[in-house]
Amino acid sequence: IIHSNLHTENPMCPGTDNKLSTLSDLDQHYHTLRKFYENCEVVMGNLEITSIEHNRNLNFLKSIREVTGYVLVALNQFEYLPLENLRFIRGTKLYEGRYALAIFLNYRRDGYYGLRQLGLKNLTEILHGGVYVDQNKFLCHADTIHWQDIMKNPHAELLVVPSNYSGISCAYLTEPVHLLYYLTKTVCAEQCDGRCFGPYVSDCCHRECAGGCSGPKETDCFACTSFNDSGACVTQCPQPFVYNPTTFQLEHNPKAKYTYGAFCVKKCPRESHHSHHMCIPCTDICPKGETPTASVILIFRHTQTRTLILCCVFLGCVCISVCDGIGTGSLQMAQTVDSSNIDKFVNCTKINGNLIFLITGIKGDMYHSISALDPEHLNVFHTVKEVTGEMPPYFLFILHPLQTDNEHYPASCFCVGVMHARFELMNQCNLSFLHLTDPPVFACSSCCILRFL
Repeated sequence: IIHSNLHTENPMCPGTDNKLSTLSDLDQHYHTLRKFYENCEVVMGNLEITSIEHNRNLNFLKSIREVTGYVLVALNQFEYLPLENLRFIRGTKLYEGRYALAIFLNYRRDGYYGLRQLGLKNLTEILHGGVYVDQNKFLCHADTIHWQDIMKNPHAELLVVPSNYSGISCAYLTEPVHLLYYLTKTVCAEQCDGRCFGPYVSDCCHRECAGGCSGPKETDCFACTSFNDSGACVTQCPQPFVYNPTTFQLEHNPKAKYTYGAFCVKKCPRESHHSHHMCIPCTDICPKGETPTASVILIFRHTQTRTLILCCVFLGCVCISVCDGIGTGSLQMAQTVDSSNIDKFVNCTKINGNLIFLITGIKGDMYHSISALDPEHLNVFHTVKEVTGEMPPYFLFILHPLQTDNEHYPASCFCVGVMHARFELMNQCNLSFLHLTDPPVFACSSCCILRFL
């Protein structure tokens, strides 16, 4: 029995556009991936799973049901891909301009670790783009999947190369992979417009369904071809104005919704900008070479009282310039922010990694000829809006974003601090927005003040 998984409220998360590039620290790369997709059901963009080691727990990927861009799985060493609930790949963006699903080079060259089994048990439709599966040394039965039933476009490129090891290493799989997949297109009656849930004329899905269905109604769809409006597949979202045939006038529609990708929403998510009753992802606003940050922003201040203030404010879509953090990339050998490396943070809006402040960085390190840090130089962090890394427990600063239902206060934060003996958490303040103008005038919605001891 197949049940519809078309939820009325789907937790969404942004995708990535990194292709095969990864962080130099594989542990941090894994935790960044987990932070992105844990409890996420709809990826608004590309799902890129690359350079993951064999012993990592990827069960957090089981929540994903839909990807609007492409799915890339490459350069990994794990055995099982747990995308068990992925139903629909929309393919609005394609890998190398051709593929909505690309799975390749998932094995370790000098060992026996590598991808052996695809967990795509519920994948029933790829709306745009083709499939590329190749150079997966240990992968089993990928060529037995009915890809032509999954791909909507029969002319899209399909390249699935079986593994040379499939006869030996796949013997432990007692059930062929193709028997685990549902057919929703090639078994349909000729009268069906698209997908079906059985071979008879009465088993046709609604024409707005994507990926199959559990019944004939627009609310029985697994996914939507056009828009999902509170669990029903529709051709368009409720418009801001409706025509009144009695008064011959357009009137305001109290049930109007914004369009966000393929969803109808009452308000736009924080990582988007609304225009003409559409939610435009921040990723579509920033110029090439820059990436967006979420609307929760970190601001660093230094005062004459030897304090460091971390604030959280709401600003909407902001295009960011990414810099390496302490222990990452060009700062891989650094242990703390100090006078020798602080210039590397000039004009940075996103720190890809950690920001670490040790007493040797603040007061200087005479053994390495590093002078004390001028407090005025901390002003470079005024542009920083996001820090992706995790601080070690002995000098941990964490700002947690909180969602609110009040549209005039779209985000607030609270701060948790686990301090080293050289730091003291002095207080926590909560200030509100001053004016929501364009551009907005605001104050910190939450601050943590730290004092150096």
